Amino acid sequence: TFCYFIRLCLEKILLQCVLQSRTLSGADAINALRPFYFAVHPDFFGQHPKEREVNENSLKRLNGYLENLQKPGFRSFKPTQLTFYVREREPNSSSIQESFSASGFRAVSFTLHTRDLLSTVLDILNSCSLSTEHIQSLNVNSQPHKEAKSTVNRPIKWDKTYYSFAGFKDPEEELEQAHRVETTLISWLDDNEASAVKKMKKSLPLRKELERLKFELSRQLQVSDIRWQRSWGIAHRCSQLHSLGRLVQQRPEVLKNVKGRTVIFTDRSGMSAAGHIMLGTMDVHHHWTKIFERLPNYYKLQKRLLFLEDRISQLLGGIQVIYIEELQPLLTLEEYYESLDSFYNKLRDSRLPFHPRSLRGLQMILESDRYAPSLHEFGHFTIPTVCDPATLQWFIFAKAQEARENLKRKEKMMITEKELIDTSTEKFSLDRLYKEPSVSSAQMIDCCKRLLEESLPYLQGMHLCVSHFYSVLQDGDLCIPWNWK
Repeated sequence: TFCYFIRLCLEKILLQCVLQSRTLSGADAINALRPFYFAVHPDFFGQHPKEREVNENSLKRLNGYLENLQKPGFRSFKPTQLTFYVREREPNSSSIQESFSASGFRAVSFTLHTRDLLSTVLDILNSCSLSTEHIQSLNVNSQPHKEAKSTVNRPIKWDKTYYSFAGFKDPEEELEQAHRVETTLISWLDDNEASAVKKMKKSLPLRKELERLKFELSRQLQVSDIRWQRSWGIAHRCSQLHSLGRLVQQRPEVLKNVKGRTVIFTDRSGMSAAGHIMLGTMDVHHHWTKIFERLPNYYKLQKRLLFLEDRISQLLGGIQVIYIEELQPLLTLEEYYESLDSFYNKLRDSRLPFHPRSLRGLQMILESDRYAPSLHEFGHFTIPTVCDPATLQWFIFAKAQEARENLKRKEKMMITEKELIDTSTEKFSLDRLYKEPSVSSAQMIDCCKRLLEESLPYLQGMHLCVSHFYSVLQDGDLCIPWNWK
């Protein structure tokens, strides 16, 4: 045993020495992170919507960080804090069901501040307690761009013994098992209707209590709305409203500046880019009180932000700068202001020749996690904050007409979507029909049209959520994929 321990130590020291002289290409990094991706991939968290959403958002931010590392000459890195729910494994498990521990997953938080792919990959794997030994097999050197060309179409195949050593199932074998039996909507409803009805009936008193608490607090605070960023359960939401209610009773004087605002319960406290008051669900009353006390300063910063948006609009021919909560990461006011300020300074220095008001009626959003501009199906431009001004000018000119057509199509699509939701709700006697933000209007329209062709008596009185996976939520809501079979 002692000899084995010494050998392991020597292997780790040797690995570190070897890795210090190597660099990773983008393709190598993706291969090296495969154990991590299979441990946190949202598709494996179908029964846990909160954890699934956390992982989805964290993966978006991680991918943006990795893209930054690969961009030539880009050195403006900020420490990025990420939280993932990592699937736990039993080393000797023989099936997918047995491979989860009692809790099924654990929360892991870490901060990335490295400036190269190799260090970043090692930090991620080590933070999640995943093996790094497979990185020795990567064929990397000090010329990552050349190597990327030769390896991008040649994915690394690991020996089967690696998975048993690392405590992971072979991902190819796992996915094969998951796809072996294709679930249909009818068969899934047959199997899950009873469970959903039982959970729904149990949640009804809490649902009424939630509506009562929300109405009372909205009236007391004179806020326009109270919302939640994540799909927390009804009991969890009631608990959060009770906490806010206690704060209202204890410190009514600090709440005088919330009138007319929207309050959002989310992961962190502050003010959002959209001007909503964010209350972090893990924070105590002391943190919430500080946010309410700082509101006058937040409102001043918001005025400066609106002025900055107007200045950008003037430099870009009158195009309107907007922030869309459903499509963008939940940024704080400070984070969004910093992005706008950086983008404005770049535009001002480049002096792009846009004719005044030539782009009036068009819209754009800023994204810090992208490098190429794009045009959304709803007609707004998605512009990276690091976008080259000349590229930006060419793209907007080339896509302006298509953007106007998409904006007109958006209005019709939104009307069609609402009509189909209303018709479906009425036909199936649903209590509620809604979709996840990640489901597009086109996907929702397609889903509802096909639902209306079916006879589904199971849905009477239920809450139906159109998503990307099948699931029964803890309060009885039925989740179905938009492209159900």
